[in-house]
Amino acid sequence: MADLPTVLITGCSSGFGLDTAHFFLEKGWKVIATMRTPRTDQLPTSDNLHVLALDVTDADSIARCIEAAGPIDALVNNAGIGLLAPVEGLDLASAREIFETNTLGTIAMTQAVLPQFRERRGGVVVNVTSTVTLKSLPLLSVYTASKAAVNAFTESLALELEPFDVRVRLVLPGRAPDTAFGDNARRLMAAPIPQAYVDFRDQVFASVGATDSPLTHARDVAEAVWQAVTDPAAPMRLAAGADAVALSESLSHP
Repeated sequence: MADLPTVLITGCSSGFGLDTAHFFLEKGWKVIATMRTPRTDQLPTSDNLHVLALDVTDADSIARCIEAAGPIDALVNNAGIGLLAPVEGLDLASAREIFETNTLGTIAMTQAVLPQFRERRGGVVVNVTSTVTLKSLPLLSVYTASKAAVNAFTESLALELEPFDVRVRLVLPGRAPDTAFGDNARRLMAAPIPQAYVDFRDQVFASVGATDSPLTHARDVAEAVWQAVTDPAAPMRLAAGADAVALSESLSHP
């Protein structure tokens, strides 16, 4: 029997990564589910599942993970953290943490798998970013910049890997309040913001909480990642979630 195709997914402790791991297991793939602190209580018991520790900001952690994973067919860069804060009062250490995880972590993981993909002349890299890169929102400037950088990185990388038959794609989710994004963002908002921005921040939070517009669910992202990995004809950018699809279509047909 031929070996099962294998996907390595970062950030599987919750949200998009967790649902994507479930989805690929359901489809009969071997799944390497990675997270900072390995836990298996939210994933099914399966011979096709391997949970590994991974900190995408740590070169040694990446090297250990790639070695333990063995050959893979697809990499899904999903690990990321959020930040909601006005720039004026932002602690630059928080900005660096955002870029280290969201941007440089994605680049480092991609770099780590490229030798095997190039030599085998096959493989797929899927980077999960956000629709905030398509429509700007307040208090998300640093987060948006980190994800927009991944968009640009991905689209350029696709050109240099095309001669080696390695595909690179983007998945852009919309607003997903049922994920851990909000908790991550609040952790980095611990420092008091400038008083001048308090009313504006409260208005932004109130408007977000009051909306009844379509949302993105983790399953939407899992399905989009699946398409990006398995469909060679998938477009470079795949919107994931009802709100993401609506936004993408509105920008395509103004």
